[in-house]
Amino acid sequence: MDGFVGWIERLLLQNWRRVALGIVSVLLFIAIWWTYSAYLHAEWPFGGTPSGAAEYVPYPDDVLSAFVDSFVKPDPANGLYMTDNIASSLERILFGFVIAFAVAVPAGLLMGRLWKADAVGKPIVELFRPIPPLAWIPIFLIVFGITWGPIAIVFLGIFFPILINTTFGASNVDPVLVDAAKTLGARRSDVFLKVILPYTIPYLMTGIKVGFGIGWMCIVAAEMLGSVGGGVGYYIFSSSGLGRYEFMYAGMLVIGLLSALTTGLAGLVERRFYRWMGMK
Repeated sequence: MDGFVGWIERLLLQNWRRVALGIVSVLLFIAIWWTYSAYLHAEWPFGGTPSGAAEYVPYPDDVLSAFVDSFVKPDPANGLYMTDNIASSLERILFGFVIAFAVAVPAGLLMGRLWKADAVGKPIVELFRPIPPLAWIPIFLIVFGITWGPIAIVFLGIFFPILINTTFGASNVDPVLVDAAKTLGARRSDVFLKVILPYTIPYLMTGIKVGFGIGWMCIVAAEMLGSVGGGVGYYIFSSSGLGRYEFMYAGMLVIGLLSALTTGLAGLVERRFYRWMGMK
């Protein structure tokens, strides 16, 4: 625990300017939000409000109160607490990530190093990659059901960023490094483990971080459209349907925090891996 606290302190000291600017930007955003909410809720001297959208833009403090309440009071739509919804969404996105990682990394390495694999895989990738994962939600929910349908959508959202970045990294390994390793007597497995894989890791981690961001968008949309009865996306959908807009925004805040957390953890794993590999 002391080591973790010390790491946080060093991180803040080394990046205090960045942290300060980040805090200022958040406070500025909240100030603009509050000002606009106040404008919408203000009453004109002759009655009425500037816009009929006042109920759709609650004050930031109302959203914060709803955020806290969502963890201590059950959702009237299904009786679940926010922790239950978070657990459901995390389970789906982690399942989707594991499957995407297990498929995309070997495929990306093969396509990046073997021209035959690239010739076979690239046409399929370029055919399906431009299609937004959200377009597959209706058919996936029908074909795979409400249990595996959202997971399949997350898989599709995470798969392509990991695949493309891994392929790019593996295909751009400096040939001089490969030739030098072979000259020194390295076997094919040694070249892969000590040259190709370390060179590809930064690209792979970029794909993972981008993929997680897309994955969270996919799971929210799948849970909203699929009405799966649990998950943060379903919570946002049900709160909107009941006119509890401050709780809807609270659910959005939860998604933003979860996305930041998973991306941050991926970055932490990346730095640890670099240190273990002696790269940084």
